[in-house]
Amino acid sequence: MADAIDYKIYGADLQLVEIELDPGEGVQAEVGTMTYMEQDIEMQTGMGGGLFSGFKRMVTGESFFITTFANGGKKRAKVGFAATSPGQIIPLDLAALGGEFLCQKDAFLCAASGTEIKVAFTKRLGAGFFGGEGFILQRLQGDGLAFVQAGGAIIEKNLARGEVLMVDTGCLVAFSPSVDYDIQFMKGIKNLLFGGEGLFLAKMTGPGKIYVQSLPFSRLMARITSPLQAQISQLGGSN
Repeated sequence: MADAIDYKIYGADLQLVEIELDPGEGVQAEVGTMTYMEQDIEMQTGMGGGLFSGFKRMVTGESFFITTFANGGKKRAKVGFAATSPGQIIPLDLAALGGEFLCQKDAFLCAASGTEIKVAFTKRLGAGFFGGEGFILQRLQGDGLAFVQAGGAIIEKNLARGEVLMVDTGCLVAFSPSVDYDIQFMKGIKNLLFGGEGLFLAKMTGPGKIYVQSLPFSRLMARITSPLQAQISQLGGSN
């Protein structure tokens, strides 16, 4: 049973979620996302599920540790967690979502204590080899609140049974486990050479809920660094 936490989200494009905890309640979060905490909040960093879970997260590029923030006082206390890139924070009520939700490995921000956070590999070998950002997924299980972060604007899609949505692998944030997930190669030689998109798309088949982000952090960094790399190349060529 997860703790029944209260929350408030601040900001528009650079958001922060403030969690208010009753005495004895707690929230677990990715290392390095805490912005502030009140005096009675006690922080404890651990492997979040044991040594094996820690190693699985480390191998997939995530932090080895998960930090728990618990209210050790006698009155309500608050702790705040900020998104790590420009965008928005999505609250997920796992109880209302069937007790389970999947998200990109770098999308998870925090969740009520009692929520299980596991590494979930994709079902198909093709998705594993070619999925890019979509290869490693995290499985959030429980009956409490969890929070994931997304870059840019958030689009929520509710797919009917058999309905298909093709999504850039980097733009996929989170989805219901009832949604079938597969990777498809971009069709058409002109699309591959001149389309300016990635080589692979995620084929999402309903039923279920999907969250899509308009500007994943990897794409934002590419847009920032590409002009800089071009200028560096020009300067190098002029010498």
